[in-house]
Amino acid sequence: MATDASLQNSPVKQPPTFTELGVAAEIIDALAELGITSSFSIQELAIPIALDGRDIIGQARTGMGKTYGFGIPLLDRVFDDADVAELDGTPRALVVVPTRELAVQVGEDLERAAKYTPVRIATIYGGRPYEEQIEALQRGVDVIVGTPGRLIDLHQRGDLRLDQVAILVLDEADEMLDMGFLPDIEKLWAAVPAKLQTMLFSATMPGPILALARSKMNNPLHIRAEAEDASATHASTNQVVFFSHRMDKPEVVARILQANGRGRTIIFARTKRSAAEVAEDLAKRGFSAGAVHGDLGQSARQRSLDAFRAGDVDILVATDVAARGIDVDDVTHVINYQTPDDPMTYVHRIGRTGRAGNSGTAVTLVGFDEAHKWELINTELDLDNPTPPEWFSTSPELAQALDIPDSASATVGPPRKVHGARPARLDRSAHARSRSGSRSRSSSRSSSRSRGGRRR
Repeated sequence: MATDASLQNSPVKQPPTFTELGVAAEIIDALAELGITSSFSIQELAIPIALDGRDIIGQARTGMGKTYGFGIPLLDRVFDDADVAELDGTPRALVVVPTRELAVQVGEDLERAAKYTPVRIATIYGGRPYEEQIEALQRGVDVIVGTPGRLIDLHQRGDLRLDQVAILVLDEADEMLDMGFLPDIEKLWAAVPAKLQTMLFSATMPGPILALARSKMNNPLHIRAEAEDASATHASTNQVVFFSHRMDKPEVVARILQANGRGRTIIFARTKRSAAEVAEDLAKRGFSAGAVHGDLGQSARQRSLDAFRAGDVDILVATDVAARGIDVDDVTHVINYQTPDDPMTYVHRIGRTGRAGNSGTAVTLVGFDEAHKWELINTELDLDNPTPPEWFSTSPELAQALDIPDSASATVGPPRKVHGARPARLDRSAHARSRSGSRSRSSSRSSSRSRGGRRR
């Protein structure tokens, strides 16, 4: 049975540095170059325990530093721990995440932290050619970050060895459960050695995840970064909720995007079609917007995400699945163009703002056909807002609540194009035409492997 540790009832104090937590100097130097010198709550609790090789169930809300909560001790142990075999090009650690976007983000974070170590990291996910990932594995990899489906494919083909894995991390475990990945997780868990360190990190801990953890983990320590009765949403996030007529929502959003202090903004839509329509409407109104949804090819989605992170576009319109893994600390506003289907989706959406000690604003436009959804969210999360007001794009209450200047209008400039590419279905049609009359080729792979040996 898991034991518990938390920061509840602890006196306010300065967070410890990574040096004080016992992290290797090479990792500390890399983090310092990123401006990261002191720990978040989940990191303060998890890192010393994980460095000792103990199993951990880490629970903290989105944006509270979970990635480095497991990533720092993982890199430290792979780099220099007597209990982890010397690096020889076969994976010593496996990080499993639910989506491509999160895999990319976690992989990039680990690469930055491992800059001054010899640890090699590979990110593996669907939607990319097998050949490039197989070549990376053949060159030698020490830490794998990947999504369940592609990891299982490569393992079953014999290209991904998991018999030397000493550390297994399941990140965003609740999301993987929601997406139906539980059987895949069990397959991967069965493929790694029985004796290893396991770290399971998640914002929430539904019953099936806890049951899996209890059956597989070795006396895990359950770590919470806040009191058990803490609010599911960030206190630093100002939540503005109101009824909005469907036909007026585009005008409402246009004015919200002109609010004083508005920076990077994520707009959530329920469907791929809605996301595409909202992004197109904003572009026609002169806003710089990108889109991330399932009708876009992976390369187009990645370009939109990269542009958003780089600041080339400051508005990202996304569906819930596509947005998992967007990890940008300075998002000032989240707009729920359509009310989320359930409370946890609401928590994950608005958790994209108010992160890493920053303040944020979360706006939810409740359609009149969505009232029952808001009632459920309000009751479940105890938000004390059972009857939101009804506002229009011209309502002075809207302008006052969100600090929208009087000069705000329906457009801000000449029409633009949505950042990204043509929908994937069009790409597939073109691809099919180019292949007409020819047979598909199966890719060949060499069965031999070169394992790049390396000594520290």
